[in-house]
Amino acid sequence: MLLAILLPFLSFIFRGKLISGIVCLILQFTLIGWFPAAIWAVMSLNNERAEKRTEKLIRAINKNK
Repeated sequence: MLLAILLPFLSFIFRGKLISGIVCLILQFTLIGWFPAAIWAVMSLNNERAEKRTEKLIRAINKNK
């Protein structure tokens, strides 16, 4: 989470989203763009974690049927 705030583009690149990482890096080149880039990276990270939790719950429900 700290990486997504301090260096948002690395957060995307480490998760395999190269194009998003490049766009985020371009945003970070401006001081005004760094803040939206950080918010975007944190929201993306939270969404990915939520998707993994949802998939895990779906697998657990399907396993119990």
